[in-house]
Amino acid sequence: MVSVVAAIEGWAQMRGHVPRPDLQRAISQLRRARRYKHALEILSWMDSRKDIKLSPSDHAARLDLIGKVHGTSQAEEYYNQLQKPACREAASFPLLHCYVAERNVQKAENLMASLQSVGLPVDPHSFNEMLKLYVATCQYEKVHSVINLMKRNNIPRNALSYNLWMNACSVSGVASVQSAFKEMVNDGMVEVGWSAYCTLANIFRKHGLNSEALACLRTAETKLSRTQRLGYFFVMTCYAALNDSDGVTRLWEASKCVPGRIPAANYMSAIICLIKVGDIDQAEWIFGSWEVECGKYDVRVSNVLLGAYVRNGWIEKAEKLHLHVLEKGARPNYKTWEILMEGFVESNQMDKAVNAMKKALSSMKSCHWRPPLKLVEAIAAFFEEQGNADDANRYIKVLQKFNLTSLPLYKSVLRTYIKADTVATDIAEMIARDQIVMDEEMDHLIIRASKIDTRGNV
Repeated sequence: MVSVVAAIEGWAQMRGHVPRPDLQRAISQLRRARRYKHALEILSWMDSRKDIKLSPSDHAARLDLIGKVHGTSQAEEYYNQLQKPACREAASFPLLHCYVAERNVQKAENLMASLQSVGLPVDPHSFNEMLKLYVATCQYEKVHSVINLMKRNNIPRNALSYNLWMNACSVSGVASVQSAFKEMVNDGMVEVGWSAYCTLANIFRKHGLNSEALACLRTAETKLSRTQRLGYFFVMTCYAALNDSDGVTRLWEASKCVPGRIPAANYMSAIICLIKVGDIDQAEWIFGSWEVECGKYDVRVSNVLLGAYVRNGWIEKAEKLHLHVLEKGARPNYKTWEILMEGFVESNQMDKAVNAMKKALSSMKSCHWRPPLKLVEAIAAFFEEQGNADDANRYIKVLQKFNLTSLPLYKSVLRTYIKADTVATDIAEMIARDQIVMDEEMDHLIIRASKIDTRGNV
């Protein structure tokens, strides 16, 4: 496969140069597709060129990508190397975002303090990041302090500022939340949209005020855009949390009036909400509608329905759906196999569970998924029950390749060997290699297993 840099070099040689807008457009597209490494490669290539000078916004984008690809420590190093104030100013927000994502309160506070001490402007977005951080770390008093600081310094608050503030106020009670909401309504610089009413509805619901929550959602519906679908699915999720099936269905129907093709993610949201309110029939109908409309089969959509079937104990229905999806040409992913494994284990169809685990482990080469421990151990327990030492040995060796071994698994394998009267030839070396911390039971199992001679006698 040709690297991104090689492709750009070839493009530059063919055309004599690569227009800067084309490069920036490519970076934007790669970032939207979450191909951060490739986007970073383009910016690094731009920086290596004598005929291209990175702008402050380029430096900000590069720091953000470094944080995503290489981590916060390298993002910090890059920030500290920036000499020009304009570049440091532009890059300060993505660095702050890195700290907030890691919930590193001290570093975030230090960065904010340093920006203010050198006179760099701190905009509402930076304060919103701090509000997010304090809400995420349950430091609600600091949320109130930030809001008061914004008021004193005439820093404008936006809808996000108020939504975060209301969430922090909910700890003190509904009256405090309503006071913050009133300030928002009276703030002429802020439009009170659907997100504010959804925030208020969720707070009312958590305080057991479902009628008030439903009234807020009705108002939120009147604030929805006729050209963008995003808000429809937030409101729909709020209705699902209130177990309001009619509200979910109404929002789905309303969202279809928005121009443009409905993306798979929106179908997934609707199906999830309908499953949550117990309307499986309507969820199946929407799934069928998606199958008719979809250009490319996205197995993540079918996985939602598959999971619902398994959770309800409908394993035959789940298998039928799985075969249907395969006939459609879909490619199962690790989640598909995990869901099926869970269903097979629950219905005691262990041979099928073993096969699903094999398929799931084969997919791990291209992702960072790890199977749930209870499923891993259930299959080991199956081999133990059968006294199948050969399969148990093959299983533990595959798990070792993915760093999935554990003390309970090795205990199960040893019990399998003992039950099968089979010599455990290389288990001791594997345990040592995996640095498994032994306990008294494990020591006892090893002693018992070591007494089995080559003829299978203990």
